Amino acid sequence: MFSKSSKSPRPVSPMSATGAKHTPFSLIGGDVAITGNLSASVDLHVDGVVEGDISCAALVQGPDSRITGHVTAQSARLAGLVDGSITADELVVESTARITGDVRYERITIEPGSRIAGHFTHKDSEAPAAGLKLIASDGAN
Repeated sequence: MFSKSSKSPRPVSPMSATGAKHTPFSLIGGDVAITGNLSASVDLHVDGVVEGDISCAALVQGPDSRITGHVTAQSARLAGLVDGSITADELVVESTARITGDVRYERITIEPGSRIAGHFTHKDSEAPAAGLKLIASDGAN
């Protein structure tokens, strides 16, 4: 009538329960604030606040997010506030982006309306592009 077999559930690792092990990107939601450096081998989508350096394959930043620290990515699409330097092979600065810091890039696209205060350096160059300092705005300048 009574059995000694355990009916307690086996522990399930969070990765197998959510399938996160094979997720092609990680998401930091708008209600999340992280203090510390982030390193990801996959793509990263940031809608929240990160106070620390970010290193990832590809970064997508939401328009209401804030990053305070150095960003290193193969590709980055920035739409929020970045207070720190950026290094990316391919960089897209959307119209809602507000960047304060030096930018090192291989290919860059800057949409009208974005604001950038810093020096630009092409990855093939060793010095900033002729001391280029750009402050992009909505076209009023």
